[in-house]
Amino acid sequence: MDTSTATRTPHTGVGPVPPGFKAKVPPVFDSVEEERLHRKQELAAAFRLFGKFGFSEGVAGHITARDPENPHWFWVNPFGMSFTQIKVSDLVLVDHDGNVVEGDQPVNRAAFCIHSEVHKARPDAVAAAHAHSVHGKAFSTLRRRLDPLTQDACAFFEDHGLYEDFRGVVNDTEEGRRIGTALGPNKAVILANHGLLTVGATVAEAAWWFITMERSCQAQLLAMAAGTPYPIDHDTALQVREQIGTPLAGWFQLRPLWDQITEEQPDLFD
Repeated sequence: MDTSTATRTPHTGVGPVPPGFKAKVPPVFDSVEEERLHRKQELAAAFRLFGKFGFSEGVAGHITARDPENPHWFWVNPFGMSFTQIKVSDLVLVDHDGNVVEGDQPVNRAAFCIHSEVHKARPDAVAAAHAHSVHGKAFSTLRRRLDPLTQDACAFFEDHGLYEDFRGVVNDTEEGRRIGTALGPNKAVILANHGLLTVGATVAEAAWWFITMERSCQAQLLAMAAGTPYPIDHDTALQVREQIGTPLAGWFQLRPLWDQITEEQPDLFD
């Protein structure tokens, strides 16, 4: 597994560097088995981070990672298991028809109905993340998109959808299909009266977009409560999005959290 290649696209935010510096980039794998293990490790770490940030709400919430060998299958968390306890060995593999391919635990029905259709709609998305985080839920009741009020929120400027057709707990794939349509080509979608959903070319990217989108919802709610916020102008917002809203930027933004959670909770690799 190669994790440090100088010839790949450098990070926009890198400033002065020492001689011989090589930027961190997503790894390249020598085998599908190695890539599968890495995706599962990132998935377990993402669940631990979601638990650490308090994104859990009972049995709600799920993150999925497409299997690298069988792209119509995806890995997901067991139904009813705490985010804070999920390990690599706990993950369940299901196909797009709703069959458990590997694992000995059931899967949340809403997780299957939403994620199977999102993965179908977005073959470029390796991972998708959804949870009932407090500020994402609160903001979703406004049935509006995020404004470019802060630098971080610009990552989502003209790059997130809005699903306004809430019909209760997602119990059928048809609603999952409609969510996939509302997501479109974007990195995220706000689900009215429900919460947030993000996608990425890596598990780390999808997880980071969720974390920073939740915080951007919180920031906008605070700003609106305090007064009348002034948005960033259109051209500047687009410029900032191209700096901090790329797949590489999303992957890289999660590196400090990956280092933190894997050092704190190494049992997630079990």
